[in-house]
Amino acid sequence: MVRSHHVSDSRCFPNSFPVRMNRIFGKGKPKGPPPNLTDCINTVDSRSESIDKKVARLDAELVKYKDQMKKMREGPSKNMVKQKAMRVLKQKRMYEGQRDQLMQQSFNMEQTNYTIQNLKDTKTTVDAMKVGAKEMKAAYKHIKIDKIEDLQDQLEDMMEDANDLLFDDDSSYLDDASSAPSIPEGLPGDKSTSRDGVLVDEFGLPQIPAT
Repeated sequence: MVRSHHVSDSRCFPNSFPVRMNRIFGKGKPKGPPPNLTDCINTVDSRSESIDKKVARLDAELVKYKDQMKKMREGPSKNMVKQKAMRVLKQKRMYEGQRDQLMQQSFNMEQTNYTIQNLKDTKTTVDAMKVGAKEMKAAYKHIKIDKIEDLQDQLEDMMEDANDLLFDDDSSYLDDASSAPSIPEGLPGDKSTSRDGVLVDEFGLPQIPAT
């Protein structure tokens, strides 16, 4: 007698079990983005502003009860108003405590957010410096130090040649100036000679001998 083996649905359809579980318990909601500090700060600040409005409303009630008690005589009616004022004052202090806690939370998150932003800015600066260093290395590969030194030597030689040329021109100019006839001394009409022994007239020009 041959026994028939029963094969379970889970083996034939391995994905059917999660489907049945989802039908029974429901499918979980997809996870949203992680909380953002800026959004959290805005939410806390909004709650703090809402509490400020409640505190302002309670302050107005306290002023009203205070004015009523000033006009009332001692007695049950005044005591009743005083109890209402005490209850409002208690609520106001409770709201003020909650507001202080929210303000402290907002301050802490702002400091954390500020620190995170500074770290991001530092990382951005470091990344930019790395890129700059990489570009500088790539640029240095195209620069030949030997050629730069040779070019500097050539420029120095050219400057020396130019200086020598200027010095030669100055020397020739001085030589020409020294060879010119000297300025005559004395009154016009006097015959004199230059320092070179040449007979010159009153204007210092060489005289032409009379024929």
